[in-house]
Amino acid sequence: MEVEILSKAKGEIEVKVDSVTLVEILRVYLNKQGVDFSAWKKNHLIEPAILRVEGKDVKKEISNAVSAIRKDLDVLVKGFKK
Repeated sequence: MEVEILSKAKGEIEVKVDSVTLVEILRVYLNKQGVDFSAWKKNHLIEPAILRVEGKDVKKEISNAVSAIRKDLDVLVKGFKK
């Protein structure tokens, strides 16, 4: 999977992500955390999604969202192993 930072400024970031599924999950978790703004768009069906995040410390907020996703996935995997 390819992730590319398109633009980065204080309080905002735009990232290109190949997987729409991943970018949607990340958007949901970011919005649950209470970031100022998180949304994605696709300019064309064959192009990757572009995720835009705005908040106080976007790098930390994205890192926290990824950690929360990993934690929930670990719980899900443990449930299937039982």
